[in-house]
Amino acid sequence: MTLMDEAKKGNIPPQIHKVAEKEGIDPEIVRKYVAEGLITIPKNVRRDASPKAIGKCMGVKVNANVGTSRDFVDVEDEVEKAKTAVKYGADSIMDLSTGGDLDSTRKLLMETVDVPFGTVPIYQAASSQKTVVDMTSDDIINTVRKHAEDGVDFVTIHAGVNQNALQRLRKGERVMDVVSRGGSFTIAWMIHNEQENPLYSEFDYLIEIAREYDMTLSLGDGMRPGCIHDASDNAKFMEFITLGELVKEARKSNVQTFVEGPGHVAADEVQLSVQSMKKLCHEAPLYLLGPLVTDIAPGYDHITGAIGGTIAGMSGADFLCMTTPAEHLALPTADDIREGAIITKIAAHAADLTRQGQREKARKTDFQMAQARRDLDWEKQFDIAIDSEKPAAIRQSRKTGSDACSMCGELCALKIVQDALKVNTK
Repeated sequence: MTLMDEAKKGNIPPQIHKVAEKEGIDPEIVRKYVAEGLITIPKNVRRDASPKAIGKCMGVKVNANVGTSRDFVDVEDEVEKAKTAVKYGADSIMDLSTGGDLDSTRKLLMETVDVPFGTVPIYQAASSQKTVVDMTSDDIINTVRKHAEDGVDFVTIHAGVNQNALQRLRKGERVMDVVSRGGSFTIAWMIHNEQENPLYSEFDYLIEIAREYDMTLSLGDGMRPGCIHDASDNAKFMEFITLGELVKEARKSNVQTFVEGPGHVAADEVQLSVQSMKKLCHEAPLYLLGPLVTDIAPGYDHITGAIGGTIAGMSGADFLCMTTPAEHLALPTADDIREGAIITKIAAHAADLTRQGQREKARKTDFQMAQARRDLDWEKQFDIAIDSEKPAAIRQSRKTGSDACSMCGELCALKIVQDALKVNTK
């Protein structure tokens, strides 16, 4: 049985108990939402990793992308990036490798981390041929099965990129057309072969594969906007509608899903985008890249993505794919991954401060930090901080004779008022 099978029968298996304890939520509530498809716990039956819950009442989760490119194939470097991402807060890892031995890279990365692990199978299907359009439908579907057999917990499937969405794209006025790599592969294949996307036309078979291994289907956003100008257009909303239909089909077979979203979206459109996806996709857990709220900050897109991620999390998004300072520029380094993971974890926590099911827990942590700051308890502050290393290094680098920080020393506002209040109470 799949996890959703178990949940619908009223059973509470170990992974539900584990995530319920971690999230501070009644296991019965988690079971109910898993049964309804409102919470997803990605876990392939062939892989034993710590379960993570994504969705309603759960804390906002963070994913980190790693993987080789055809220009840079250094598997050990990617292993280091995966370890770094998890160390600094990533709740899952996706392997987006396109260069080198993809099978061995994927298996090594899966062995490296104890968190849910995802892939984009069409990358490997495309790499098996001279050009992207030379793939066959069997290449695409069989690669999904191969990843399922290998134990991958969730796979991105660009099944919403169909002829209908392509027609909307052609009639639209986008500046950047399609920026999703998997989406571009799919569209190029459809146009060249004059056929429907097999990930859409054979979605029933994909459900069978996913059910066999209890693998989660991450319904990909192949039409996500790649710039502010292209956000919230007809092509994107057409994909939303299709993904919602596919969510319903997967739920009939008790296969878990979540839905992927944009992209580049101006801050005042993030809520609209999130709530539209939630509505059209029947409240399925929502997985967003960013969204990046401006196009003009290369080198800082981990920050533009975190701004959008906080707004999205407040609006109902459940899962944030981190961006790094290298976004749009280069393959990220381990340092880029560290920075991106920390910044996105901050965004996720900021959203949790506002979310049903997590608000009280998240605010308790902030209250503890406030107490530690009041008491000038530096070690406790570092312990509570999302990143303990950087604040400790900053404080150590600017020493002061005071127990306050070197910005104010004995002129510290906290010390002055506390001393004044003590005098006043004597």
